[in-house]
Amino acid sequence: MTAVHLALTLLAVVATVTAVAGLSRRLGLSAPLALIVTGVVGSYLPFIPEPRLSSEVVLVGLLPPLLYAAAIRTSLVDFRANKAVIGSLSVGLVVFTALGVGVVAWWLLPIPFVVAFALGAVVAPPDAVAATAVARRIGLPRRLVTILEGESLVNDATALVSLRTAIAAVSATAAVSFGSVALDFGWAVLGGVAFGLAAAVVVGTVRRFVEDPVIDTSLSFMTPFLAYLPAEELHSSGVLAVVVAGLLLSHRSPVLQSAASRTSERINWATLQFLLENAVFLMIGLQMRRIVSGVASSDLGLGLIVGASVAVLLTVMLLRPVWVFPLSWLAPRIGGTTGGPVPWQHTTVLSWAAMRGVVTLAAALVLPLSTPHRDVLVFIAMVVTVGTLLVQGLTLPWVARRLGVRGPDLREDALAEATVLQQAVAAGLKVLDAVPEIDHHTAERLRQRAEDRTTAAWERLGRGREDENETPSEAYRRARLLTLAAERAELLRLRDSGAADHHVLSTVMVQLDIEESLLERLEDRSEAVRDTPLHAPESLAAACKHLEKYRRPVQPLTPRGCPDCEREGLVPVHLRLCLVCGNVGCCDSSVGRHAERHFKETGHPVIRSFEPGEAWRWCYVDEVLG
Repeated sequence: MTAVHLALTLLAVVATVTAVAGLSRRLGLSAPLALIVTGVVGSYLPFIPEPRLSSEVVLVGLLPPLLYAAAIRTSLVDFRANKAVIGSLSVGLVVFTALGVGVVAWWLLPIPFVVAFALGAVVAPPDAVAATAVARRIGLPRRLVTILEGESLVNDATALVSLRTAIAAVSATAAVSFGSVALDFGWAVLGGVAFGLAAAVVVGTVRRFVEDPVIDTSLSFMTPFLAYLPAEELHSSGVLAVVVAGLLLSHRSPVLQSAASRTSERINWATLQFLLENAVFLMIGLQMRRIVSGVASSDLGLGLIVGASVAVLLTVMLLRPVWVFPLSWLAPRIGGTTGGPVPWQHTTVLSWAAMRGVVTLAAALVLPLSTPHRDVLVFIAMVVTVGTLLVQGLTLPWVARRLGVRGPDLREDALAEATVLQQAVAAGLKVLDAVPEIDHHTAERLRQRAEDRTTAAWERLGRGREDENETPSEAYRRARLLTLAAERAELLRLRDSGAADHHVLSTVMVQLDIEESLLERLEDRSEAVRDTPLHAPESLAAACKHLEKYRRPVQPLTPRGCPDCEREGLVPVHLRLCLVCGNVGCCDSSVGRHAERHFKETGHPVIRSFEPGEAWRWCYVDEVLG
């Protein structure tokens, strides 16, 4: 292939991925499945060259960056909180599935059991890319997403170690015993963790001396390979090394990196992950014609091959709930999770979210050419990959909706964000009070900006009143976006006329873009109020004697509106109800701030949101949410 043909091929892949994935998002379809279907169709078109997706390209070239991109988006704290469940799924379930599939394949096909077990190891691990893509698209609860991400990050290591052991037994290149398998697995885990820690320490140390975001992002792109390659070279688990390095560096990034570096890394990795993961699914589909052609020459017979493929697919899909449901009952009783028992509806969704992906196909291609009926085994792996994406990927949103399993309430997120931001701003203002060299005017500007940030966060609440006016933050956002557009138009005029230096104009344009991107983060306030009242999130709700004392609702003195605002001719933003006397006052975003003034005048400590669909409380004395 000439350089021009290679460039055109890469361009065609990127263009196809961008178009299909973008169209899938617009239509609400599964991008992985749409890309696989596109690839399958493309594999039978005569003018499309037949690509060969080797195991080396996937396992060495694609898997490390994909794993790292997923790891740096995963919370180390949440991973630790669910480590027992994740460990059971990524180790126990993988071995259980490999053995179960091995028994079925050994019973149906004329192959030794060790070859059948190798097939089981190939199809056992769910794919990180497919699982998280579907989970985020349909909006699953964060705890489920954390478990799925953690499982799919680690289970590849178990599957690849099991496959490596099976291949050694098939090739008879080493004496395989229970002791050797345990030793191999132990070295894979310990070595992988050690290499991951080493890579995290080295990269973290270098980052302390790097200030340029471009260089820091370049270092980030090297990190997964710095962790993966040495581990694999010494026959340890490169998968675990990449995952450990990604989790640790992500956890330490607020300390090790500048804000500009974190922003650059986040944007660049999101782009790279989008291209790689979607290109992988397209390439999987493009392998279909070649895999089917290899099966056509098999002497096993089409009926047996199709029957075995369907049997393995069903086995893979059925063994997961057989493992997951007992685990969900057992885990809270042995301290396997810190989030309490998992509802059976969540367990059902977890047991059905098991789509296979690129690692399954890549692992199948690792099978030696001398493996009995290798083409048939690769075809079965392909059927399992496409079948789980087709059956489970398409039905998972329906299952989640039927069981009432949905993602976090956006109103609860807004309430949590406002509370966390207020605590962070309060800590910043305490530091400001301890800096004597700051003049009065500068300090007041900082205080005003801090107050504007917190009030903007609180204003995202209180949705649903028909007479609700535009909040001050929304008015500011609307007006500022208009002025930013005018400022940008003037910069473009200066650029086109040659009246200013390009570097100077670019610097100013970046400043405008950053400010506009922050303003665009404000969410649309058109979300309907849910039937269930909004309470304080459990993770942020605190206990104090005032919140404990004033729990029950009281009769409001006025049915609607803030009487003080009406008397003073002001317009309230949101309303608050005093749980001591029933006074209705306006929030801190309102001009009058009558709820706070009522507290200062009467000492009544606890208020409750008086907005439709909201039941959270606030203690003015202890400044905690309840």
